Amino acid sequence: MKFQGTDSYVATEDLTVAVNAAVTLERPLLVKGEPGTGKTELARQVAQALGLKMIEWNIKSTTKAQQGLYEYDAVSRLRDSQLGEERVHDVKNYIKPGKLWEAFTSDEKVVLLIDEIDKADIEFPNDLLQELDKMEFHVYETGETIRAKHRPVMIITSNNEKELPDAFLRRCFFHYIRFPDAETMKKIVEVHHPGIKDALLATALTQFYEIRDQAGLKKKPSTSEVLDWLKLILAEDLSPEDLRRDGADALPKLHGALLKNEQDVHLFERLAFMARRQR
Repeated sequence: MKFQGTDSYVATEDLTVAVNAAVTLERPLLVKGEPGTGKTELARQVAQALGLKMIEWNIKSTTKAQQGLYEYDAVSRLRDSQLGEERVHDVKNYIKPGKLWEAFTSDEKVVLLIDEIDKADIEFPNDLLQELDKMEFHVYETGETIRAKHRPVMIITSNNEKELPDAFLRRCFFHYIRFPDAETMKKIVEVHHPGIKDALLATALTQFYEIRDQAGLKKKPSTSEVLDWLKLILAEDLSPEDLRRDGADALPKLHGALLKNEQDVHLFERLAFMARRQR
């Protein structure tokens, strides 16, 4: 099982090496990188390339590790016992399997995505250490042990919002997705907008990287945002000349696709004001 990227996902050489190393070592692949660099999409593309089903566990700030194993609905069981329901005698009727349970009991190997693990409480990764090591967990209410039939290809993403525990990091193969350089970005754009004219793409990407490099920017535009921006440019049939900015008009055309907060908009407006004063 080797991952080489797909027709719809441009994977750099170091990323394919990381994916295949994690698969070979049978360790979770921990993928970090700024938002919009394709971390979540990587799991989908790995599943597609390897011909595997994908199970997705989206983590929120309120998510607990136990939810990935199973949840026991004691309240429903109590209510049913008061109503004299027959199903109350089998505790399994009140156990809801989680995403790890689903992945472990799958008859075929799967890709398990644990998306944005850094959103959860700091104890969340530590609470999964044994399950990651042994690929099994105990269901206390029934006394059974759920063991993985096939070790899943596990991809864990993080936006680096908080540090992850060392004990958790030791169990993972790590890869940081760097923001694409201009040449890689051209390949990515070609996948999503095939046939875009070279002059238009060159002008747009030059402007895009100038915006990203602007000092004082609160939120740098990401890969997904430049793709949206180019889609709008093509829809509006803008030319390279239409995109060019001068000092008096520092805001890019259709800037709402790239600049996502008022502080950054005001930054470019101030730059334009200063340029006009210097004329």
